[in-house]
Amino acid sequence: MTSAPERVQAITETVHRYIELVGGGDADALVGLYASDATLEDPVGGEVHIGHQAIRNFYSAITGLDRKSELVSLRVAGNEAAFQFALTISGGDHRMRIEPIDVMVFDGEGKIAGMKAYWSAENITQL
Repeated sequence: MTSAPERVQAITETVHRYIELVGGGDADALVGLYASDATLEDPVGGEVHIGHQAIRNFYSAITGLDRKSELVSLRVAGNEAAFQFALTISGGDHRMRIEPIDVMVFDGEGKIAGMKAYWSAENITQL
């Protein structure tokens, strides 16, 4: 990622892949988007997960669930992206929709170096 347009394209592609994987991928595929020493804070104010194993454990909690995700809005600036998306999770008779805003920082290799998800109970709708 040497030029600004290349960086924007790479970050945009990674965010789209992230949304796809959150909506139906496995934990290992999600971890592959992150740098080995990356941090993940989801939601902000909660536990900070550091490194691939901790991030894998975090995503393992959703990989067995029926889920769908869609990107609502994306902004890329510098080595960062901010985006809103919707995640619908179904389990038995229960369905919920979560609408976080995520902020990601990317390293020079195009990997996610840090991710923070901004959401709280007010951003969850029972369907």
